[in-house]
Amino acid sequence: MAELSPQSPLGETEIRELVRERYAAAATAIADGSQTGCGAESAGASCCAPVVGLTDAGGTEVFGGSLYDDDADAGGAPVAASLGCGVPTAVAGLGDGDTVLDLGSGAGADVLISARRVAPSGRAIGLDMTDEMLDLARANASAAGIHNAEFVKGYLEALPLPDACVDVVISNCVVNLSADKPQVLREAARVLRPGGRFAISDVVAEAGMDDATRADMAQWTGCVAGALTREEFERSLADAGLVDVEIRVTHRVHEHACAAIVRARKPGG
Repeated sequence: MAELSPQSPLGETEIRELVRERYAAAATAIADGSQTGCGAESAGASCCAPVVGLTDAGGTEVFGGSLYDDDADAGGAPVAASLGCGVPTAVAGLGDGDTVLDLGSGAGADVLISARRVAPSGRAIGLDMTDEMLDLARANASAAGIHNAEFVKGYLEALPLPDACVDVVISNCVVNLSADKPQVLREAARVLRPGGRFAISDVVAEAGMDDATRADMAQWTGCVAGALTREEFERSLADAGLVDVEIRVTHRVHEHACAAIVRARKPGG
């Protein structure tokens, strides 16, 4: 199935490398104590700039750690380093014994929150393609004393996990960064057990997003230009074999895009 959203002028490999470079730089900035995040203010920056913005064009913080302020279980997790647009762990219904997979786990905040919620018998797996982020996440898990979390390297489009091995797939403002989002959703469905849950925070584009925004790779790596519309998300999830699709907008992040909770379920179980 071909990519549904308007095409970037770059190919899949080039998009992946630009995203990897930007988030490797973001990991370095986090480790150095620099401010970083994921947002629309990056539009005027170079694609490989080390800082990804937290705010929208009006200066309102629409990405990052402040979104976790009401999450009682976030204490000790590196939420200040979050580059996300929501709190997927708050809507995933996590419980003891669940195996959770976080797609694009970054510095590990959602993995560590998940690991606490599924303990003592469950586990949380973080997947990322960026060595710098994986190193940072493992250090954060060690510092937090979390022993039921692990971090693996891989691509969203080809998850290095067997079929039907996890109960819940979460993600926080990462699916939109892929150049082949339908394949990401197919992979998520593949690794879910029957009855498993898909619960992510992501950016949903409005159908009227202009071509200039779509083509701006600085915004692509800033979680805006690569986003699917609501209709594209719904169709891709259904094509992946998931059911009970729910897309709930939480807040606006850009003139042409909103953050949303996206949930679905794998039949059976």
